[in-house]
Parts: sequence; C-alpha cells; structure tokens
Amino acid sequence: MASKAPHRTAERILASALGLFNRFGEPNVSTTMIAADLGISPGNLYYHYPGKEDIVNTLFGHYQSDLQALLPAAKDVKDLEDAWFFMHSMFELVWRHRFLYRDLNDLLSKYRQLEQAVKQVLADKHDAFLTLLAQLSDKGCLTQNPTERDSSATHMLVMLTWWLSYEYVRDPRHALEDTNAQGGVSRGAQQVLGLLLPYLQEQPKAQMLALLQMYKAPASD
Repeated sequence: MASKAPHRTAERILASALGLFNRFGEPNVSTTMIAADLGISPGNLYYHYPGKEDIVNTLFGHYQSDLQALLPAAKDVKDLEDAWFFMHSMFELVWRHRFLYRDLNDLLSKYRQLEQAVKQVLADKHDAFLTLLAQLSDKGCLTQNPTERDSSATHMLVMLTWWLSYEYVRDPRHALEDTNAQGGVSRGAQQVLGLLLPYLQEQPKAQMLALLQMYKAPASD
C-alpha cells in the first residue's frame, strides 16, 4: 500500500495545479501555492516535480493524449448532428485544459519544449477538421472545393484555439469559472459550426440552423 502513496501524491499535485491554473492562469500560480492548496511542503512537491515547467509539460502531455484519443472520431462523422457532438467534445477537452488556451502565448515564450508539441497539436486538429469536412461533403451536406475546405479547416482551428480568449476578454471575472463551462463550450461549438453555413446545401443548412438553435447557450454577460 505504501508504494502507491508517491503516485497518489503526484496525481494530486497535477489535479491541484490544473484547477489553479484554470482558475487563476498559469503565470499567477506558483509551486508554493500548489503545495499550500494540497497541504504539503514545497519539498514534497519538488520531489515529484522539480519545477513548474515539469508540471506544465506533464499536464500538456495528458491533454495531448486525450486529444489523440478524440480526433479519430472525425472520420466517423456521418451527418450534422455527429459533427455537432464531435465539435462539442473538442470544446469540452479545451475547457478541461483551458489554461493552455488562456495563457498560450505566455506558455510558449517560457517553455520551449511546448513549441513543437503545440505545432503538432495544431496540425493534428487541422487534419481532423479536413476529415470532418470531407465526410460531410461525401454525404452531400457541403459543397466545397479543396481550397475552400482547407480554408474552412483553418478558420475552425483558429476559432477553436482562441475562443476562450474571446470569452475571457468579454467577461474577465466570470468567463473561465467552472459555472460557465456549459455556456462557453456550447457557444464555441456553435460559432465553429456556424462557419459552415455558407457552404451547406439548402436542406442541411436548415438542419444546421435548427441544431444551433436547439443547443444555443445564453450569451455571457
């Protein structure tokens, strides 16, 4: 039993750090704050993670693993409702690791190891969006040439990456709190899928508008 204690402590450190980073922003959270949140000594924390960079890199690795498990679902999209649930799942993952998006520029300037990892994540998400768009085209929902498809995938990627920054600017005191989770996720999914409206055939367009209305979240104050 005792052999499991270090592992549990390491996981508790990550859970605490993720919660604090998400709430206050990674630049505003020190390892001392994380240790205090857990009621452990800074030395105990450093035993598991010698510095905050190690915590950030580990959390990013968990996010990347979750993302790689989700992205293959793009090839299973058969209709607009599937597309909605895929996009909503993407935003749920972003929300769970929202400090990465909230503080992305700052993180990249401080933690060089993230540079290539983030570039790969962007490329993987772009490829998944291309796959989703191809699926919808094959099903007769979308009408796009290859240039339009690539452009749409890029616009979707940009919206996904910066949506929480937009939410934060509009309401810095509340936007990234846990109580806004469902609204922030739903609004993001709606805006990304709304980018496809100009390319949808008449019947799928009506279906998309109905879906967006059905799952519409109230605007943040």
